Amino acid sequence: MMSMAQPAGPAVTTPPDPGRKETDGRTARRPLALRVLARPEVGVFLGAVAVFVFFLAVAPSVRSGSSMATVLYQSSTIGIMALPVALLMIGGEFDLSSGVAVITSALTASMLSYQLTMNVWTGVIVALALSLGIGAFNGWMMVKTGLPSFLVTLGTFLILQGVNLAVTKLITGNVATDDISTMDGFDQAKAIFASSFDVGGVQVKITVVWWLVFAAIATWVLLRTKYGNWIFAVGGNQDSARAVGVPVTFTKITLFMTVGFGAWFVGMHQLFSFNTVQSGEGVGQELIYIAAAVIGGCLLTGGYGSAIGPVFGAFMFGMVNQGIVYAGWNPDWFKAFLGVMLLGATLINLWVRRTATRR
Repeated sequence: MMSMAQPAGPAVTTPPDPGRKETDGRTARRPLALRVLARPEVGVFLGAVAVFVFFLAVAPSVRSGSSMATVLYQSSTIGIMALPVALLMIGGEFDLSSGVAVITSALTASMLSYQLTMNVWTGVIVALALSLGIGAFNGWMMVKTGLPSFLVTLGTFLILQGVNLAVTKLITGNVATDDISTMDGFDQAKAIFASSFDVGGVQVKITVVWWLVFAAIATWVLLRTKYGNWIFAVGGNQDSARAVGVPVTFTKITLFMTVGFGAWFVGMHQLFSFNTVQSGEGVGQELIYIAAAVIGGCLLTGGYGSAIGPVFGAFMFGMVNQGIVYAGWNPDWFKAFLGVMLLGATLINLWVRRTATRR
């Protein structure tokens, strides 16, 4: 005779601890230190602090207010252009014409105003339209042909370099433009693009303020707007971005136009700071802008970076540039320092990313 199975007893469960958060693999949060290290600007911030402390130690004159104002000025002229270049790199592209585009903008405003005896603001506005047009051309050519931005903007670089020299010689009979300091509207334009203001008895260039304002705007765009999401998306994988509805063509072209805007602004600063422009300048500056963005944590492959990182990257450039002078060293070492900074920052960024992603 079969025995009856004993009924199973009630399952014993332990009531959840109300003070303990239940997490699974999807909701687990990484430690705060790893989340901080995951930020692209952390590596360059540490590097900037190290460079700053180093030159404070070896060049005591850096500690004065006027010296720091000069360092910030040098940093701002690089940083204003490094910001749009960084945004473009996050979007997965390069612009090798950005250095000579600065000079093209300044030459246009100067020669148009002087040769036609017009108010300088007319030249400023035409130069803005031209700079935006150059950026739009670069973006449109790259999108329509499918050529790498490296090749497209290298072609633009060579074209602008030749046009800058040839047209300036043709119109002015010299390699530099004429002095426009007596033209109508010059003082008003100088106040916006190249003036100084007093802070505790130290003269600070207005470009420092514009640099920080543009950095704040770029940070807000990247982190708080739909357009910022588009930038990261097209830089990560433009085919996937297009598949989910991101306007890839619009995003790429407008990023190149943003570089054009930066070139116009820096060009206007140079023009109204020195009243004249040398047509052969600007060559090599594009590498400085790209290096500042890379040192600032932007990946060469796109899809990763920030707007704050290039601010610290530009500060490192300005600090080294002026720190070598204040230390009394041979300025020929500047390029060597830049190379060391670039390699060092790249290695630090690589270490930071690996540390942040290691479980």
